[in-house]
Amino acid sequence: MSTKPQTAVFVVDDDEAVRRSLLMLLFPQGLAVQGFASGEDFLAAVDPQQPGCVILDLRMRSLSGLQVFERLREARSPQVVLFLSGHGDIPTALDAVKRGAFDWVVKPDTDQLLAKLPLALAEAAERAQAQALWAGLTPREREVARWVALGWSNKAIARALVPECSPRSVETHRANLFAKLAMANDNELGRWIERFAGVLD
Repeated sequence: MSTKPQTAVFVVDDDEAVRRSLLMLLFPQGLAVQGFASGEDFLAAVDPQQPGCVILDLRMRSLSGLQVFERLREARSPQVVLFLSGHGDIPTALDAVKRGAFDWVVKPDTDQLLAKLPLALAEAAERAQAQALWAGLTPREREVARWVALGWSNKAIARALVPECSPRSVETHRANLFAKLAMANDNELGRWIERFAGVLD
C-alpha cells in the first residue's frame, strides 16, 4: 500500500547559529526537517517537486533567498516559501509575497514562525495535490480545461484546438476533466487554475 511522502520543512540560512536554532525549534514539532547552509546546497540536494515548506533567509552571502525563490518558480515547484527577513528587508519581503511567496517572518520571531508554518504546510500539500490531479488529465484535456476556465463555449474551443475537433469531442473532454478534477462548473475550474497556475504545466 503506497503512502504520500511526508511534507518536509527545509531551513535555508547561511547563519549557522540561526539555522541550528530553527532546527532545534522545529525537530520537536514532529516535522521532517532538513537544514542547508546555502541556497546552492539546498537546490543541489532537494527535488523541487518534493512537497514542502522552505524557510528561506532573504539575504545570504552567495545565492540570495530571492534567487532561490525564482529558481523554484521556474521549476513550477509546489514548495511554499516562508521568508526570514530583517526589519530593513520588509519591503523586499512584501514584494516577494506579491510574486508568489507564501509569507514572511521578521527574525527572530519564532512564535510567528510556528503560527504560520502549519498554514504553509497545508498550502504545500494542496499544491502537490493540484499537480497530481492535473497530471491525471490527458494533454488534450488540459488544453480544453484552460479554454473552459476562460469561459469559452464548446464550439469556440473546438475551432481553437489544433488539430481542430468537433464540439461534441470538446464536450466529452470537458465531462472527463470535470470528473477527474471532481469539479462542478466552469467558475470553480477557473478559480482553481488561477490559484494553482504557478505549479501547473
